[in-house]
Amino acid sequence: MNTSSSPGAGTPGSPPLSRLLELTADVVAAVRAGRSLTDALAACPPPARPGTQALAFAVLRRWGSAAAAREHLAPRTPPPVVDALLTSALALLWPDEAPPYPDHTLVDQAVTAARHKVPAAAGFINAVLRRFIREREAVVAQAGRQPLGAWNHPDWWVQRLRHDWPTQWQALLAQAQQRPPMVLRVNTRRVSRALYLERLAAAGLRARAVDGAGWEQAVILTEPCPVDRLPGFSAGEVSVQDLAAQLAAPLLLDDAPPLADGARVLDACAAPGGKTAHLLERRPDLHLLALDADPNRLAKVDETLRRLGLAGPGVATRAADARQTATWWDGEPFDAILLDAPCTASGIVRRHPDIRWLRRPEDVSALARTQAELLEALWPLLKPGGRLLYATCSLFQAEGRGQIDAFLQRATPDGPRVAKDSPGHLLPLADNDRQNPDAALADGFFYALLHKP
Repeated sequence: MNTSSSPGAGTPGSPPLSRLLELTADVVAAVRAGRSLTDALAACPPPARPGTQALAFAVLRRWGSAAAAREHLAPRTPPPVVDALLTSALALLWPDEAPPYPDHTLVDQAVTAARHKVPAAAGFINAVLRRFIREREAVVAQAGRQPLGAWNHPDWWVQRLRHDWPTQWQALLAQAQQRPPMVLRVNTRRVSRALYLERLAAAGLRARAVDGAGWEQAVILTEPCPVDRLPGFSAGEVSVQDLAAQLAAPLLLDDAPPLADGARVLDACAAPGGKTAHLLERRPDLHLLALDADPNRLAKVDETLRRLGLAGPGVATRAADARQTATWWDGEPFDAILLDAPCTASGIVRRHPDIRWLRRPEDVSALARTQAELLEALWPLLKPGGRLLYATCSLFQAEGRGQIDAFLQRATPDGPRVAKDSPGHLLPLADNDRQNPDAALADGFFYALLHKP
């Protein structure tokens, strides 16, 4: 796994740029047809995958602007494969994309890719790209006057953010265009954070510790790198996990009163297992059940727990829909529940630039219904005095504050519901985050801690 998303030629021994551009066009065309970036990249030959991933990330961040420019330069839409290659090249030629190659190299290699992929389109692609370079300033300005080109998000997405965050929506859209930091979580049961920083330095990797409650295990790398370069990764000394995601375990575990030794904890939507592992790193005595509806994704939880040495008799994983409690619950209530609910993932677009192009407006309401069903199904499984942490990696209020407000207002047969000290959204520039500049580096998450009287 390579967590870097900056554009580049790939790793030593990777194919030439023309081949990477061919593969990038295939990946972009697949995403535009509704396939996830992860699945599309999995189809790439392994030697070409890092370079293709880097280029595809850059293209999908800038796809709206590039598409607007292509429409201006070539109003008649070319066939999908040609459009994908042309738009990819335009995105990589964009002035604020810090292209890794000179203009003439990108044009030459794009034309070479076209000759191999669609020979009849090589002249057309050459002409459009050269015209773009000649008229770049005017074309960029024209693209920026169109909503798609201005914000590089679908219009419905922009309008929802404007409604939900009237003073912050522009900052949120700008943040989505940034390359995210690579953040590590040190397994301090095996190595101290200070010692691990020394090991990173010895390996030639610059990094620093993160200040703030809940981030006692967090380290930020100055530059992303493949995980196989991280000292002790295979031995379970460190994991990759964003700052926002690292708050789940301390929010659930550290609230007063403390959980008793051997407390029963449910991680209701556990895959891929980062938060599950963090809970057990902080409290290895927990009796923890990790559920996920997807058996393939659940296998990643098992793999993560094995790598970190956290699998044990008190830890179980099970493939099940958490809403269908009769199929998996043994009838014994839980002391604490983590509900990291399925959502639009609108808060992690920096790391998954395809999400904005894959989501549809109706997805928000559909996922909000699933979140409500999960809350209603899991609340009765909580002991009196127990706690439930609701989390989504979404910026949309319907999946965050709106969801919790509606849950608290609904009648319930098993007692009142109480939201205690909900930290709300973690956003760049959010008022409650200004005291710690590192908070602005975190993904967009919503958390609400609910206590059962």
